[in-house]
Formats: sequence, structure tokens, C-alpha cells
Amino acid sequence: MPLMSGKATRFVGRESELRALTAHSEGCRSEASATVMICGDAGVGKTRLITEFAATRPRGAVFVGGCLELGVDGLAYAPFTSLFRQILREHGRAPFERSGSGDVGELSRILPELGPLPEGRPESRSVLFDQVLGAIRTVAREREGLTLVVEDLHWADGATRDLLVFLVRNLDRPGVQIITTHRPGDLHGAHPLRPLLPELERLPEVTRLDLPPLTRREVGRQAHALTGAVLDPAALDELHRRSDGIPLYVEALSAVPGGGGPVPDRFRDLLLAPVDRLPASWLRVLRTASVGALSGEVGHEPLRRVTGLSEAETEEILQGLVDSGLLRISGEGYRFRHALLREAVYGTLLPGVRSRAHLRFARDLEEHSDAVPGERRAAEQAHHYQAAHELPRALASAWAAAVQAGRSLAFEERLAVLERVLGLWGRVPEARELVGGLTLARVRAEAALAALESGRSERALELCDTALAEVPEASDDEDLALRALLLRCRGQARTRCLVAGAEEDLAEALRLHPPHMPGYGTTLSIVARESMFRPGETLGLGLTAVSLAERALEVSVEAGDRSAEAAALISLGTMDMSRGRVERGERALLRAAALSREISDPMMEARASGNLAHCLRERGRTDEALEFLERSRSYQLDRGTSSLRHGFTLQNLGEVYFDLGLLSRAREVVEEAAPRASTPMHRVFLRSLLSRTLVALGETGAAREELSHEDVVRARAGLGRMGRVPVLSVERLDQAQVVMAAHLDLYLAEDDSDAAGAEAGEALRRLVLSDSPGFGWPLLSLIAEVTRRGGDAAPSYDRVGPVVASMPVHGPVQEAFRADCLARLAEAEHGPGDAAVEAWETAVGAWGSTPMPLHGGWARLHAAEVDASRGVRGPAGEAALGVGETAEGYGAGALEQAATDLARRLGAISDERGRASAPARLTPREVEVLRLLAEGATNARIAEALFISPKTASVHVSNILAKLDVSNRATAGAHARRLGVA
Repeated sequence: MPLMSGKATRFVGRESELRALTAHSEGCRSEASATVMICGDAGVGKTRLITEFAATRPRGAVFVGGCLELGVDGLAYAPFTSLFRQILREHGRAPFERSGSGDVGELSRILPELGPLPEGRPESRSVLFDQVLGAIRTVAREREGLTLVVEDLHWADGATRDLLVFLVRNLDRPGVQIITTHRPGDLHGAHPLRPLLPELERLPEVTRLDLPPLTRREVGRQAHALTGAVLDPAALDELHRRSDGIPLYVEALSAVPGGGGPVPDRFRDLLLAPVDRLPASWLRVLRTASVGALSGEVGHEPLRRVTGLSEAETEEILQGLVDSGLLRISGEGYRFRHALLREAVYGTLLPGVRSRAHLRFARDLEEHSDAVPGERRAAEQAHHYQAAHELPRALASAWAAAVQAGRSLAFEERLAVLERVLGLWGRVPEARELVGGLTLARVRAEAALAALESGRSERALELCDTALAEVPEASDDEDLALRALLLRCRGQARTRCLVAGAEEDLAEALRLHPPHMPGYGTTLSIVARESMFRPGETLGLGLTAVSLAERALEVSVEAGDRSAEAAALISLGTMDMSRGRVERGERALLRAAALSREISDPMMEARASGNLAHCLRERGRTDEALEFLERSRSYQLDRGTSSLRHGFTLQNLGEVYFDLGLLSRAREVVEEAAPRASTPMHRVFLRSLLSRTLVALGETGAAREELSHEDVVRARAGLGRMGRVPVLSVERLDQAQVVMAAHLDLYLAEDDSDAAGAEAGEALRRLVLSDSPGFGWPLLSLIAEVTRRGGDAAPSYDRVGPVVASMPVHGPVQEAFRADCLARLAEAEHGPGDAAVEAWETAVGAWGSTPMPLHGGWARLHAAEVDASRGVRGPAGEAALGVGETAEGYGAGALEQAATDLARRLGAISDERGRASAPARLTPREVEVLRLLAEGATNARIAEALFISPKTASVHVSNILAKLDVSNRATAGAHARRLGVA
């Protein structure tokens, strides 16, 4: 695409910024793809900088797309559609076909010229985004580098923002430079870009480039380039002050007749000064162009038709407007020199004139389907008709725009135009006929589904409540199916919002939905998946979760819906494996993964493989779990589905490595995946796992930093509502469990008994751990450890014991967790007696049957502590030394430190390994006592820590005071700190 041409002044300043963009581009091509976000006020020269930068690049290496300045509802992916249209012209269909396994796949949703939408495949935004990524990579590889520019991000629609974030996170190979521009001053408090920018700027591959105003000297150079005159110092000072160094302001002020005379106070008047001097016919065309330039540009032919001028008159006037610098040529049409100029010109139109102009453009779109690209037509018509107060046609066009947004999987934009339809409904008597005969309640249902998909769960609730009141309860099959759809949507929204009533809504939806009506299979699948870990009867329907999944499978097979069949197989296989029916469950999940590959649904394949790996891991079959995950990863890599690789698969791989004690590998995998994960929920899972890995490595400071990430903070804050209502969503419950486990692990590592006790109590109060034992058992083990350590806030044995007893146990890993919990509780209840010895022996044996060496190491260490408390010091010390060696081999700093500390306290470590240089004449045991004195320990605490009697501790303290020639314990402790013993 040629960049905007037309009259331009000499490029002034920005040398360092231009060099930075050039260096960034070279780095992207040779090292790694990256993004630079150019920030600057309106008129500061962002577009001009990009234009100059593009001129230094090879032809065809830079593609530019802009977000629509009016934010026309329903226009999704606007800059990417423009970018892809340019790529199609330059490179043909080949890059798009290679991204979709031989066809263009989902890319027609963004670029309709590529052909009809695929049939027989499930709609998946993740697949669409991955194919966009694949096409971009293909072009970058062929051109040995590619720059994509997305201008005016402050106007971006939701789909554009989502796709941009996806690309920034997932362009992990060299070759692609992304440049964005935005105005920080336009980001009001509720602007959707406002919370997103800091998150992006924290990524290592994102660079922020602030474009400052011009300096006084640069303002002088620009004024000289514009006027040919050299300003005297006083005039330059005034111009610099009045313009604030903004190039657009400098240009406008320099154009004021009379030079040094008074200038208007309002910048709008400055922009309009040259406009006001235009001939009347030129002014009329310019004002008409301001109405037509909804997408930033207006086509030549539509502008000629709407103005009603002859071809000769149109060309003469437009040539004059281009020569005067008010318009610039852009493709087959024109753009205003700056968006602010268009806004100012548009603002001069009288209401009646403006409405008539909008109506003429809307009718021109009706009569000439090629006036604008097809994906923009309905949305622009809706905007024009609305502005012209032609409400019936505005409603019909808005509905067409909603259909187009749905095809593009642009849910936020679909919701926006459906809201417009709903707003017009009561003012248009023939509304139902204009939307294909659909009822108002059905349109509300469509809006509710769009709200749910776009993350607006509260709005989905509101829409469902209103629509349900409009649908008759005793009615025909159509109305029953609609009521069921609304109840299902409301149930899902209530689950996400943690509002009571979700179970009842889903149960009623399934009860009401006529089995022969469309959507029944989907409702079955959703209810089965939401309730898959709930034992016994589900939702009061007399059906178990398993029977629901079996019925969903039957319905999907009968309907020939292979995507629904795969989903049902995943639910059924996961439930079978979690209930001990391993062979049947494994077969179902393997079939689901194979079916997902057959229908080219990598999202479903990742779910199947991930669930299978998780279940195998719980049974200690980690080698097989790794094999399935690597196979899934290879499949995703072959298809270019990086978002899934960075989400499901790497999360599961990280969990396997953590269990195996391969902490450095787990850290590597999760640190790669966490910044690029596609959803907040994935990022929460990954950062919680990373925190636990860091705690195991002994890096508690870094672990705390992970838990301070905004996604984790939001997830933890949201747990406050859990427990007030049933937690229907398995994902929500699992997320709650991993977040609480990560916090508990950190509090225990930091020996913060109050925080650990409070967190453990909160978990017991709000979560039903038995609903998802795979994540529930690790959390319960940490809760039992809080009870073992004791403290005012620690939950009691009587409170934790029944939870342990109620937990289901399937496979050796859960057996080991159960034995581990019972050992901790036995020690908490009975102290280091026979019961604790026997319980820890059982736990050590149970962990020995699993491939989880660090869990087994902690059990052996606790068993050694119990032995030491009972006076069995020699074997306990040897056991501690063995645990320390094991921990050292795995790099498990926390376990190694704990084992070394126990061995030292038992005297099993020589002076060279166990202590810093000690004061003269102190024995190794006295050094240990002195170290505890420095911590403020009493004789009783010293005795407990060193497994000696309080009387022996008192003798050691007396000897230390005498040898150090100090009078009290505090002075001895201070002496120890000075000598580096403490």
C-alpha cells in the first residue's frame, strides 16, 4: 500500500527516534520479533515519523493499517483487514493458504476476498488468530523481514486489540516488527486500552517510544521550512510557546496571515483558518468529505456522486484541496491531512446539512456495493442512517453489521451493534421484519451470547433477565428452546460472576430444551462439562455427570456434530479416569484427540491431550504424560498454533516437570509461557505454578513478585465471593485451588504462621476440595502442614481431618498425598509419638511409589525430625544428610536448606560444612546455641530446635556467656551477629 502522499514539508527533528526505529527493525529481523509502541499527543508527528521510517525500508517490507477514528460499531479488525488486503495485492493467496493447511481456513473472517467461510469446522477465535500469525510469519520469511504498523490504537475496536495482543505475545521467531501509535491523552479512565498498555509494556519484547514536542530550535527549523523566513528570537519564542512544540500547531500558526499579528486562542480556529479562505465550492466538497471519511478516508467516486458534481469539477476541486495540503491522496481516495482537521471541518456543518450528507452517503452505499470494502459496508451504512435519523434503515443495517461481526468472531463489536438494534427497536414499528422475523427476546439472546463471549458477564445477566420476562413460559418448541438458551447463558454468566442460581439455571435449561430442537446437544455438553467432577446426582435432574456426558455423546453422534462429539468424549474420558475407570477413560481421551486432529481443531486437541496428561500424572505415569504432551506440542507447532502451545500444553508440561523435581526445567517452560498466555486464567495457572517452583528453588522474593502480578491479584481477590454460592465451573475451582496453594506455599516458606493460618482457613471455608481432587490434594497437603506447625490462626485437627477423610483417592499420587496429610495431622494431634512415626513411615513409602522425589524428600525429612524428637539422633542425622544430597541434585534450595539445618542441629555436619568461622573456644554445639540466641530463642525453644533438654540448653547458654565474657543473652546475640555467626 502506498503511504499517504501529497504536499509535505521537510522532516524536522526526530533523528534519534528514526535511528531507534531503524535499529529496532534490524534487531527484529536478525534476533527476535518485537514491538515498539509510539506514544505522543495529537499532532506531534507520529504518522510523519512512520512515513519517513517506511521510506528507508525496502519496497513491500512495510504495511500500514489504521484504526477507525470514529470507532464505527461493528467494524472489527479494521487495521488488520487493511494490512491483509495489502499483503494479498503484493503476495497473492499463497501466504494465506500456507497458514491454513492448504486452504485459507478461517482468514476469510478478516479478509472476505479470500473466499467463503469454511464449513464443517467449529468456530474458533484461537484458530483464526493462529492462522493470522502463520500468514504473517510466512510473509516475513519470504521477504526476510516485515514491518506491520497499526496506527491510532486509541480508536481500536475490541477484536483488533485482542488480535494485536495475541501477536505481540506470540511472535517468537525473528522477522516481524510491529509498530503501534496512540495518544496517551485520549485514554480516559474507563478506556479499554488503559489497563492493557502497562501489561504489554512489561513484556521484554515491547519497547515504548515517547515522542516529545519539538525543541525551540526544531520549531524554528520547521517554521523556516514552511515559510522560507528566519524568525527573530522574539517571534521564535512566541511560536514555541504558543505551539507547545507540536508540529501540527507550528504549521497552523505559521500559516496565520500577517505572521506576527494576533493568533486565535482556540486551536480549532487555527486549523480552520485556511479552510475559511476556500472558495465556496471547495468548502462544500471538503465538508462533504468529512462526512464520508468514517474510516479515515473517502473514495473518489463516492465523493463525486454524493456532491453531484461533474467529473471535471470534482477533479479540479480535489486537486486544489490536495495541493493546498488539506487533503492527501490515499489509495483510490483521500484522507484529511490530520484527523483533528477532519473533526474540525465536520464540526462546522449545520445539523440539517450534516444529516442530508449522511443520508446521501448511506444511499450511495445501497446503490453501489463497491463503494467501500464489503466488511465495512453494513457498519458504515448503519452509522450514516443513524446520523441521518433514518431509523428503520439504521436498524436493518445495524443488524447486518451484527451478522458480519458474528462471522468475524468479533464478539465485542457484535454486542455493540446489537445494543444499537435493541436501542432502536421500540422506535421502529417494523423492527421484527427488518431482522428476519426474529423476536425482540431472540435478539436480546444473541446480544447476551455476544456479551458472554466478550467477557461482559454482568451485561449478559441483565440481557437474559430482561429477555426471559418476554418469553412465554407455556409455549411452543421455539419458545421453549429460546427459554432454554437464555437460561443456559444466564447460568454460565452467573458461574463467571459467582452469583447464586447457576446450577438451577442450567438444570432448568436442560429440562426445558426439546431434544429435537437445535442447541440441545450444546446444552447437554455444557452441563456435563460444568458438573464433571460432581459425584452422584447432578443438578437435581436424576442424572449423574457421567450419564449427562454419555447422552451428550449420543446426541452429537446422531447429529453428525464431530466437534461436539470430541467435547463429549473429553468430558466422559476425564470423568472416567478421575473415578478410577482408567482404561475406558484413556480410550475416550485418545479418541477425542484423534478426532480433534481430523476436524483440524487444535484447541480441542490441546484439551484432550492436556486432560489425559493430567490424569496420567496423577497416576504416576509421568513418562507417558510427557510423551502425550510432546506429541500434542509437535502437532501444534506443525499447525503454528502457538497460543495453545503457550497455554494448555506448556502449563501441563510445567506441572509434570515440577512433580518430577526438575525445577529448572519447570521454571524455564513456565517463564516462557506465562507472559504469552492468551487468557488471564492461563496466566494465573502459570504464574501460580512459577511461584511454587521458585519457592522450591529457595527464591521466595521472586515467588512473591509472581503472586503480585495483576492477574493473580485479581483472581485472589475474586475468591472472596466463593463459598457464598456453589462453584459450578471446574476451571474456576481449579484456579482458586492453585492460587491458594501458591500463597500458602509462600507463607509457609516465609514462616508467616498468621498469614498461612488465615489462608488455610479461607480455603476450607470457601472451597469444596473434593469436587476437583487433582488440584485439591496438593492444597490440602499444605493446609495439613499449617495444622502441623500450629499457631493461633492454624485450622484444628478436627477441622482438617474430616476434609481429608472425604477426599476421593484415585491412583498412587493421590494415595501418597492422603498418607502425607494423615502424617502431618497425626503429628499435629499426637506430637512426635508412635502414631506420628508410623504415619510418616507410611507416607515415605507411599511417595516412594511415585516419581515425585521432592515430595518424598520432605516426607523423609519430617520423619527424621520426629525421630530426633524421640532421641533417635544418629539415624535422624543420617536421614537429613541423605535428603540434603537428594535436594542438592535437583536444585531444590528450600529442601536442601531445611535438611542441612536439621543435620546441623543434630550435629551430623562437620564444622567445615555447618558453620561460619566461630568465636574462639566455642564448640560446634555452642555455635548452634549462639545462633539461636541471636534469634531471641528461649531455653525451651533452643531445646526443641536442637532436640536436647531445657536443662542442657541452659548449661550451654551459661558456658557461652562465660566464654564470650558477656553478661546476658542479648549481648551474646549481638556478639554473634557482629561475628557473622547468626
